[in-house]
Amino acid sequence: MSTDTTQAPPAELHKMEAGPEETVAEGPDMEKLGRERPSVFTSIWSELAFCFSIVMSQILAEFYITGSNVLTPTLVEELHIPESSTIWPTTALSLVICATLLIFGRLTDMYGGYLVFNAGAIWLSISSIIAGFSQSWLMLIIFRAAQGLALGALLPSGMMILGSTYRPGPRKNLVFSIYGACAALGFFLGFFVSGLAGQFLSWRWYFWIGAILSAVMGVSAILSVPKDYAEKKHLGVRMDWAGFVLSIVGTTLLVFAIADSSYAPQGWKTPYIPLFLILGVITLAAFAYVEGWVVHNPLMPGDIFRVKHMTPLVLSLLCLYGSLGVFLLYGVLYMSAFMGASPLQIVAWTVPMAVGGLFLSVTGGFILHKVSGTILMIISCLGYVGSALLFAVVPMGGNYWAYVFPAMICGTIAIDISFNIANIFITTSMPKARQGIAGALPYCTMHMGIAVILGFADIVETQTKHLGKRESYKAVFWFEAGLAIIGLLMSVAFVRIKNAESELTADEKEQLKEQPNAEAVQREEV
Repeated sequence: MSTDTTQAPPAELHKMEAGPEETVAEGPDMEKLGRERPSVFTSIWSELAFCFSIVMSQILAEFYITGSNVLTPTLVEELHIPESSTIWPTTALSLVICATLLIFGRLTDMYGGYLVFNAGAIWLSISSIIAGFSQSWLMLIIFRAAQGLALGALLPSGMMILGSTYRPGPRKNLVFSIYGACAALGFFLGFFVSGLAGQFLSWRWYFWIGAILSAVMGVSAILSVPKDYAEKKHLGVRMDWAGFVLSIVGTTLLVFAIADSSYAPQGWKTPYIPLFLILGVITLAAFAYVEGWVVHNPLMPGDIFRVKHMTPLVLSLLCLYGSLGVFLLYGVLYMSAFMGASPLQIVAWTVPMAVGGLFLSVTGGFILHKVSGTILMIISCLGYVGSALLFAVVPMGGNYWAYVFPAMICGTIAIDISFNIANIFITTSMPKARQGIAGALPYCTMHMGIAVILGFADIVETQTKHLGKRESYKAVFWFEAGLAIIGLLMSVAFVRIKNAESELTADEKEQLKEQPNAEAVQREEV
């Protein structure tokens, strides 16, 4: 099977661009095409199995990224994790995801989503089982990094598969809305399982339950995801080895330097911290130069950022996603330390994020093609600002319903809307040959933002410890609020996104430009 079935035949492209009356009479109705089930699926059940497989990758990503935060105190105690390494069971996962997303995005464009996605699902199951058997903190960190490799493969390939299977229109909007909402659902599920395991079972069951879910996803994906290896090989996409090396080395050095700076023996005065930071910046600058002016098949093509409004959108998302990482980690720490919440109580307090995400997934699919993406993006930014400010101003003994509950509502509005808007905008703007990179870019932005900003948040906390732990957390929340406000200002000033309506795909638009206008030629001949 091939995902090409979602693209209209060349002869009908001009008809699709015609006026409403002509479209109905002579060619496919764009709105109808945008609502139809892709012909690659033989029935609604095959489509549901396909969607289940892809959205499970989103759920499991958040399950493994955020759920481990609740288990951190237990892991520190049982595996005797040194204070200087307490961040690494979480950071190792995000660091590997960050460093490999572009690589797996390119591999997806080379070999197809079917192979990369299923390989990621199988490896996630295996690495999760082994992580649950960890006998030392070092073994746990190694296999958390191994899980990062699996998620690095799953996320861009899953996004690519969705982006190339569904053409622009209401059906794609609904599927992407559900996919985005599953971030909040995965966040809640991770908290629920880790809280349950930490309080009643063993921390090991957190990883083993994740392994079972990963195996179910893998079986479903093998049976339902369209096979696209032959189609991708025909496109002739090749690996950018220079970008491969520079992106991994640069990202690893930069994130490690920032994340470890607060725990190094002498902080920023520790010689390897500024050295790694400088080397990371230089390596990433070399990566940008090589990608823009040296290689012919860049891992991150510069023309992606020539898409109108792409650059300010990505910069805004870096700030917004970074603030999200702060909210998820420090919100949990604050609720536990100063509001007396147990692991399961934290789970209960985060229910609004899961419920709100499901509600937005249902409503979002019906309004994304009717409401301006710019307006929705601004609403999302206000959600990020609100979630930060509510924790920043909560008084000692503050009421859950007055502060935490609305913060959770703001949080789900923030992540669900911005994630959906960014994913639809980026995947719709890219041709089929670049859907792997299009799938990697939103996640690369998210995890780079979270990894780097959490490092800076840790610095803020460390540098304000003299104020007391509570005031130190407050300083972090104000830092989060400042980031969200910067993202909001950039979106208001520079980001313009239209409503996600039914339209031609990027390939069809390019084909239309190249297709000679027969009528014009005939008039010239006459």
